[in-house]
Amino acid sequence: MRSPMSELAKRVLVGVVAAPLAIAAVFAGGAALAALLAIVAALGAWEFYRIARASGHRPFGGAGIVLAGVAPLVVHAHFLNIGTLPPAALVIAALVVAAASIWRRGPTGAPLGAVAITLFGVLYVGVTLGFGYALRYQRFVVGFDGAPGIGEVSFAGSTFQLSLGGLLLLLPLLVTWASDIGGYFVGRALGRHKLIPSVSPGKTVEGSLGAMIFSVAVAWLVVQFLMRPVGQLGLTTTGTILFGVAVSAAAQVGDLFESLIKREAGVKDSSHLIPGHGGVLDRVDSLFFVLPVAYLLLDSMLVYAPR
Repeated sequence: MRSPMSELAKRVLVGVVAAPLAIAAVFAGGAALAALLAIVAALGAWEFYRIARASGHRPFGGAGIVLAGVAPLVVHAHFLNIGTLPPAALVIAALVVAAASIWRRGPTGAPLGAVAITLFGVLYVGVTLGFGYALRYQRFVVGFDGAPGIGEVSFAGSTFQLSLGGLLLLLPLLVTWASDIGGYFVGRALGRHKLIPSVSPGKTVEGSLGAMIFSVAVAWLVVQFLMRPVGQLGLTTTGTILFGVAVSAAAQVGDLFESLIKREAGVKDSSHLIPGHGGVLDRVDSLFFVLPVAYLLLDSMLVYAPR
């Protein structure tokens, strides 16, 4: 009888399959990226409302899942100029959920909590992931002081073409990954002082600082060896440090927030959708905070950096 696959083996197998697919979608952009973000948003929303119900709340899960999944698609449509979502439509969507509470919840069914949690789930999962698509198609991709949308990079005697928009989205993803890795290893090696033990007992102040140092280092490497050669875009030294620290801080807050809501619900994982990894929220919780922060920082700090 075969022994069950170890959790480490499952994590590695999922990573080997999922990581290339995600990176391919990042550089492909367009419908592929929008579809990936929509699927992740819908699954993440399902997990969020599942956690909310475990906490004793009664959100409108079906409506929230649909709205969260649609959010990245709306951003996609906006950038294709095939449709825009006026601000009034956002208000109407919120009011429809509120109106539903009249019949579906009534005065004794905690209608305020149901509406608030439903709409927050859409914002927390769907709208934030939409910033990933917006970042992929930042205004710099279309042209910034002559910077091309497609650039070339040489490696091992070969020349490869890379999408500048893909690099803009890859930057915060790699910095977030560096933050996770740095926090884990520095925390294990040097961690002595607990960061917020009531929320996440394993996290330490030393690990948090290590995460920021790793993030700054990776941000500098990506800017110097990918963004500048490929797209003639970069960050100043101060901007690189600020970006690395801010993204790491956002990633850590995102991870802590998900730990907080899971502790309230008394659950260990957001779900068991991903073998060896738990749920979607467990894997991308940091990005909900990172992507809007990265979008705002790059929009204001990215500079033309000719070779």
